[in-house]
Amino acid sequence: MPAEGEGAPVVRLRDAAVVRDGRTVWDDSSFELPAGSVVAVIGPNGSGKTTLLHVLLGLLPARGTVEVLGSRPTRGNRRIGYVPQNYTATTGYAVRARDLVALGLSGDRWGVRPLRAAEHDRVSRALRDVAAAPLADRRVSDLSGGQQQRVAIAQALVDDPPLLLLDEPLANLDMRGQRETVDVLAALNRERGVTMLVVAHDLNPLLSVLTGAIYLLDGHAHYAGVDAVVDAELLSHLYGTQVKVVRTAQGDLFTRTA
Repeated sequence: MPAEGEGAPVVRLRDAAVVRDGRTVWDDSSFELPAGSVVAVIGPNGSGKTTLLHVLLGLLPARGTVEVLGSRPTRGNRRIGYVPQNYTATTGYAVRARDLVALGLSGDRWGVRPLRAAEHDRVSRALRDVAAAPLADRRVSDLSGGQQQRVAIAQALVDDPPLLLLDEPLANLDMRGQRETVDVLAALNRERGVTMLVVAHDLNPLLSVLTGAIYLLDGHAHYAGVDAVVDAELLSHLYGTQVKVVRTAQGDLFTRTA
C-alpha cells in the first residue's frame, strides 16, 4: 500500500462551490486528500454530504477547481468505485451475488454478453477480497444486510479503482454487520491501497480505520486529520448538540452525545 500522502492528491478542491436547485449547498471550499487515506464525510442532514460524492462522480457541476485523480470529474469514470445508499434493495429477487458483481464489468450489457474468463476471475477476486466468496451463488435478496453491503462493495471494486466512494455503507446494519463492513474496508485499504471516502452519521464504528474527515460546517467543506476532527467543541458545533469525546484506558476514542 502506498504511504498516505505519497504522490499527487487523489482529490483536490480550490475555492469550490456547488449550487443545487437554486441553493448554494456549500462554497469557498479548499482541501486535498492524500492517496491511501480513509476519510469520513460528516455533517448534519442537508449539509451536502451526498452532493460532494456526486460532484466527484461528475454528476453535478461545481464552480472553482475540482480534480479527482488528477483530472476534472467526468461521468462514468471507471477509476472510481461507487456504492450508493441502499443499492441492493433495487436488485431483482433472483439475482445472484456473482451476477451483481459482474454488472460492474459488463455495465448495460449485463445479461447479454457473457463474461470472458479473465472477467470471471476478477469477479471471484472481488468477492474474495470482501470476504464474500461463499456467497457467490446465493440470491442477493436472501443475504443479510451486512452481506449485501459487502457484495455491493465487491461490485464497486471489480474494476480495480484506486478511489472508492461509499454513501452511508453502515446505515441500517446491526453491530455485527457494521464491524464486518469496517473490517472489509480496512483490509481493502491495507492490501489494495484503495483511497476511500465514506459518508457517515456515526463516526464511532469507523474510528479504527479513519485517517481524516471532511466536515461540512457553516456552508463550507473542510478537511482535517482524524485527531483534529474528533474534538468535542468541533463536533458539538457541527451537529448543534453537545458531543463528548471519551478516551478509554486502552487509548481508544469514541464520541457520545451528552
